[in-house]
Amino acid sequence: MHHSTAPDARRSRRRAGSPCPCSPSYTGVALVATFLYKLGRSAFRRRRLVALLWVALLAVAGVGAATASTATSSSFSIPGTEAQKAFDLLEERFPGGSADGATARVVFKAPDGEKMTDAGHRAEVDKAVSELKDGSDQIASVTDPYTAKAVSRDGSTAYVSVTYAVSSMELTDATREALEETGTEAREAGLTVEIGGDALQAVPETGAGEIIGVVVAGIVLVITFGSLVAAGLPLLTAIIGVGIGISTITALANVLDLGSTTSTLAMMIGLAVGIDYALFIVSRYRAELAEGREHEEAAGRAVGTAGSAVVFAGLTVVIALVGLAVVNIPMLTKMGFAAAGTVVIAVLIALTLIPALLGFAGKRVLGRKVRKGGAVSDKPNAGTRWARFVLRRPVTVLLAGVVGLGAMAIPAASLEMGLPDDGAQPVSTTQRKAYDLLSDGFGPGFNGPLMVVVDGDKSVADRTVEVVRGLDGAAAVTPPILNKAGDTAMITVIPKDRPSSVATEDLVHDIRDRSGDEVLVTGATAMNIDFSQKMNDALLPYLALVVGLAFLLLMVVFRSVLVPLKAALGFLLSVVAALGAVVAVFQWGWLGSLLGVEQTGPIMSMMPIFMVGVVFGLAMDYEVFLVTRMREAYVHGERPGEAIVTGFRHGTRVVAAAAVIMIAVFSGFIGSSEQMVKMIGFGLAIAVFFDAFVVRMAIVPAVLALLGHKAWWLPRWLDRVLPNVDVEGEKLREELSESSGGPDGDRELVRV
Repeated sequence: MHHSTAPDARRSRRRAGSPCPCSPSYTGVALVATFLYKLGRSAFRRRRLVALLWVALLAVAGVGAATASTATSSSFSIPGTEAQKAFDLLEERFPGGSADGATARVVFKAPDGEKMTDAGHRAEVDKAVSELKDGSDQIASVTDPYTAKAVSRDGSTAYVSVTYAVSSMELTDATREALEETGTEAREAGLTVEIGGDALQAVPETGAGEIIGVVVAGIVLVITFGSLVAAGLPLLTAIIGVGIGISTITALANVLDLGSTTSTLAMMIGLAVGIDYALFIVSRYRAELAEGREHEEAAGRAVGTAGSAVVFAGLTVVIALVGLAVVNIPMLTKMGFAAAGTVVIAVLIALTLIPALLGFAGKRVLGRKVRKGGAVSDKPNAGTRWARFVLRRPVTVLLAGVVGLGAMAIPAASLEMGLPDDGAQPVSTTQRKAYDLLSDGFGPGFNGPLMVVVDGDKSVADRTVEVVRGLDGAAAVTPPILNKAGDTAMITVIPKDRPSSVATEDLVHDIRDRSGDEVLVTGATAMNIDFSQKMNDALLPYLALVVGLAFLLLMVVFRSVLVPLKAALGFLLSVVAALGAVVAVFQWGWLGSLLGVEQTGPIMSMMPIFMVGVVFGLAMDYEVFLVTRMREAYVHGERPGEAIVTGFRHGTRVVAAAAVIMIAVFSGFIGSSEQMVKMIGFGLAIAVFFDAFVVRMAIVPAVLALLGHKAWWLPRWLDRVLPNVDVEGEKLREELSESSGGPDGDRELVRV
């Protein structure tokens, strides 16, 4: 029985009619599909040239990266926040004070039963102080712990504060080495010496995690394709794409002030989407060959059809990543742009290098059984069986999916956002050891002193000191230091609790609320609090932008109102559930020891926005791949239930493989020594799992089964307004069959 809505009826009349309708949207889309078809054929024909160009590009980027000066950590500014205003004021009123310069703390601890005030130990510290002063011309100041009252009450611990004239990004290797070597003689004399602060920012060690992720991806590809060559192509091209992307980021790191985490995000996303996009095109190529087409024609059609879906999926990821710019934090914007650039490279490689390599692979891209002339089995596959099960029990499946994800989302209600400090570093690092020594000797607040800047004279500064001393969260307040003009003062406040605690955040808000407009609070801790606040404020606008965009794009693709609505709501459900899992592990400490979480604490403030941005792109990817096949089957006259089964028969295997690969790649980053990278890896892996297997594979077919024909409803006026996007390249196939007079018009293509 053929059922169709008005738009579908119009579409079938078009199919029977002339090859060139007058609709401008049709022409534009046909041009895109035709362009991709020609691009695929051309890349296949000129495979040597295409492969050579990509290898040359990789070599140029590699040379650029090798010759570029080493980047350290990105400088950190948050326009429009109080902490940034205070830094700017200090820069202006205390010239040469290097308010936002790098800082370090060298912590000395005496052996048990001895004190740092003993003559021998004091001599060692004095020697270390003079070494530090002479060790680099980038140093602005070095304090003497004995005159600066930086010795603990019990005399067991002392620390030297070092301030640099430049940010940690601009420190030279020689300066870092001089800092690292500080206290070598003191250690030999029996003292414990550890160094904290941002001057020694550790470059994240990602270890063997990514390699394991790539190996798992390889195994999944071999199982999916049954051919080592077909499995090797997506891996090879993804590694080439990531190589070009990361090398370019490394080459430009110092020029564009990109931090070490910039390339980590780009590597994660570049690897995952690079493998997925190549997987889609190789799958389609094999299906076209199975139809009996010539190799070049099959490559052209694979790029013209699956390539359109890749372009669309890539576009959604790029928009989500570039959209990070709405937060207006330069570091985050750079991370988004760098990762988006890697995604663009992945799309270009899928459209050009994959067809070129398919030209070299020949028949080896097919499984051995198919190469030897074996027939493809017509037995219902796992996707078909699962779809039929969902059609029999849609309400049960829908409730199980929604209740399961809802339960996972519960911890997200107690989400606390902040930025991890040195206390979240691995126990083995010198930063963490210095942090612990300071906490034990002076109290946890010494790890995150607040800098209060008073835009006024001594009387205003003294009044501010009195106000701050009266606050619960303040452990100590230093007398004000005035500038030469006497119109600005600096006061250091030591909180009672550790830098990333709620109590310290409350203290910052209390100082701001109880003091006048002329008092500004800054320092690394206040900067982190302001950063978290800014991320909180940006989350809803960003979510609205991304979900609104998803809705519009999917409405254009599926010619439906309810399908994109369901896709957007499902995406929100999977993100909130994944955020709940992140809170349970990193904030509550569940399974923490299993994942190497050494210190629970607030969730990194940029985590929710990252997850929304990245998972959005990937979710739309799977949605398009599964539901477009259902849509096509429905337009060709299948009943809604039959269309769901058809979509699953062709799409499940590839989508499941793509999701498992993504999860493997992201999980590889859980092994990182950096808490931030570990958290992103875990959050993205669990979000992809929820979105692909619970939302797309269970909730989506259940909702479509319940909606029936209504799922594909679109008001007539909207159908006229919306451009006609042909993601699956259906119109391209019509054009080709009409231009060649071939049999395509009479036979239905098998889709992988």
